[in-house]
Amino acid sequence: MIAKKDLLNWLKKIDGKLKKNITLIAVGGTAMTLLNFKESTIDVDFDVSRDDYNLFKNAIDKTFRVDIFVDGYIFSEQLPEDSAPNGYDFKDIGFKKINLKILHPMDIILTKAARYNARDEEDIASLVKKIKVDKEELKNRFKEILGSYAGSESIFRDNFEAVLKRHFKN
Repeated sequence: MIAKKDLLNWLKKIDGKLKKNITLIAVGGTAMTLLNFKESTIDVDFDVSRDDYNLFKNAIDKTFRVDIFVDGYIFSEQLPEDSAPNGYDFKDIGFKKINLKILHPMDIILTKAARYNARDEEDIASLVKKIKVDKEELKNRFKEILGSYAGSESIFRDNFEAVLKRHFKN
């Protein structure tokens, strides 16, 4: 399990290897760990631009299992272009080359709903319990994302309906 402190120390090592500035967007359990919504994550998940993919990939070591997503595609879901600006900036860490952003919790819920395994269920329950998620806002965000979903739209709809029933009253 990878705690927040270990994750940040690992990123500092990567930051020292980079030759140019890059933006990393933490997603999934990595985002939740950095936002203190869970104590640790089992792997590291980042979204990077296509231009920064090789630079980041070549800078990482084998310390952790790393999943790199490109240009806003998280699993088979294309996030709207405003996901990074709507997320959180992780500042005051002392990175010189890494601009670290964290996916907004609402987008974390939706990316987890797209795959929706037992671990995703747990993470969604934790997020909904710890933060106030507006059900109508979440539904609207889902509608924005649904059209760009590359997987089975009906499965994503079913998963999302299950999330609403399990985690939101009314």
